Amino acid sequence: MLRITINATLIIILTMGTAFAQNDLRDIQGGQNSWRTEQEKKNDRAIDGAYQSTIKRLPDAEKKKIDPWADVRSTPPEAAKGKE
Repeated sequence: MLRITINATLIIILTMGTAFAQNDLRDIQGGQNSWRTEQEKKNDRAIDGAYQSTIKRLPDAEKKKIDPWADVRSTPPEAAKGKE
């Protein structure tokens, strides 16, 4: 009986430790690591801003429509083309 009690206690303690470790790393509000400094956060915002401005400068970045299923689809019949 003592062995069962000790094993059950160990299982409960290990389970609580795992749950605590998972919950401790995330900030509740933003999901970001709460240990980041303000300088690191400003650096991240600057990098994101530079990325966004680079993407906007690319030619045909917004005009290009990508259809990954274009090769798979068959062409619609002539009767269906007239209805659209």
